[in-house]
Amino acid sequence: MKNYIYILFLAITLNGCTDDLEQVNPNVITKESFWENESDVLSGLAATYKVLRDVNNGYWGVRGIELTNGRGDDFFIRNDVRALYQLSTFTNDPTTGTPASMFAGFYTGIFRANQVIKNTPDADISEEKKAQLIAEAKFLRALNYFHLAINFGDVPIITHVPETREDYFVAKSPETEVWTQVENDLKEAKSNLPVNYPPEWVGRATKGAAIGYLGKAYLYQEKWPEAETEFALLAKPDGSPKAPFNYDLLENYGDNFIAEYDNNKESLFGIQNQNVGGTNPWAGENANESQGVTTAQEFAPTEVGGWFEAFPTNKMFQEFQKEKTINGDFDPRMYASIVWDYPGATFYNKPFSDFTLQFGFNSLIKKYQNYQDDNEGIWISNINEKGLRFADILLMYAEALTMQGKVSEAYPLVNRIRNRANLPDLQEGLSQEAFMAEIRHQRMVEFFREGLRFYDLKRWGLLEEEIMNSDKVGKEFFDLAKNEFFPIPQNELNTNPKMDQNPNW
Repeated sequence: MKNYIYILFLAITLNGCTDDLEQVNPNVITKESFWENESDVLSGLAATYKVLRDVNNGYWGVRGIELTNGRGDDFFIRNDVRALYQLSTFTNDPTTGTPASMFAGFYTGIFRANQVIKNTPDADISEEKKAQLIAEAKFLRALNYFHLAINFGDVPIITHVPETREDYFVAKSPETEVWTQVENDLKEAKSNLPVNYPPEWVGRATKGAAIGYLGKAYLYQEKWPEAETEFALLAKPDGSPKAPFNYDLLENYGDNFIAEYDNNKESLFGIQNQNVGGTNPWAGENANESQGVTTAQEFAPTEVGGWFEAFPTNKMFQEFQKEKTINGDFDPRMYASIVWDYPGATFYNKPFSDFTLQFGFNSLIKKYQNYQDDNEGIWISNINEKGLRFADILLMYAEALTMQGKVSEAYPLVNRIRNRANLPDLQEGLSQEAFMAEIRHQRMVEFFREGLRFYDLKRWGLLEEEIMNSDKVGKEFFDLAKNEFFPIPQNELNTNPKMDQNPNW
């Protein structure tokens, strides 16, 4: 891989030598003085977690959120940033910057995880603690390879810290082997991670997170029985929590996306965002960098200090209205996810009439926005991105059962999602296809703005059909043979002589 990938927190000094004595500055961290104890390993893990929310390269940083959402039939990104508009309109190419940044971010995370895995065995830590810390690093490595697989397909697999320049140049492995790597890492994580941590360590990967992502990896490969087995460890057949885990749905759906409810019982894995550190979210990895994100400010309307970069499509607007609640009201997930012109609608403490709708769309994004404030003026949001929610576990569990023909067993799982939205239980006797149609609808409205729609459609073989059957700008440029995966970034092709481009690019 690229030889500019570096160790964030190690500084190697080779100065200060004389003919008779090598002098070592005790105030400088070196390879010889690091990786000695648990504190050092935790620093290495912190640097690995940090990449997940990096402003440019992080999968849950602002550019990653735009990348994962922007290609769906439910989402549109305007032409303010060329690379993002290219992604949203399927006019990107191997030189487009955002996928290249994600690619680099994935391998930065993998490189840092590999360092932890390599060096932890030599640290002065108990064997039990070593196994746990290595499992945590393998969870993070698996997370990066999971997202490489769904976004790029065939990619290089690197499980050791490169020692020479040539070690960075690795050929692609088939996607099936990437999935095997994901599975193996998550199995070890599942075995050695704790069920929970003390409060001061909230947000770190747990056994439940590893099980959830392992089930998700199986689901994406259509390994339905294996997926069912993993999800059944987290939820009972009726969709309630299963000991020793206590994951459950929040009573109020919208609370999932408000900072004060972060790390709640519905969250299996969340990306920790805080308005701490420096004051500059774009500063890069140094003391000036804020540990919050800019996503809410980028998506907010201009009237409240935002850059109005993204919008729900009108197809999404209509999908939310397909079914009313038992009280005849809109689905509460619609109120929590978007804002539109309904009686009494307010946004950022202003009447909706104060806002100008753009590009012919009927609504604005509300989910993950700091809409309870007067504006997004500080540019820094501390709302955690939810990498994996219990609602996702329930609907994936239902999908795994349905795809095996066990439709009757899937009913309670979907009904739990429906009941929270104040919708009645499903009618009995639905066919497998009718039940999958219900799951598809529930996933579309449940996970709007959570970066899952494009990948759900790809998994179901419905990308082309649903994108063409939408008001998405640029749909005429969609080419299934090309656009189901991103191209390998041109910079990778230029620097790695063993790298090949993905098909049709």
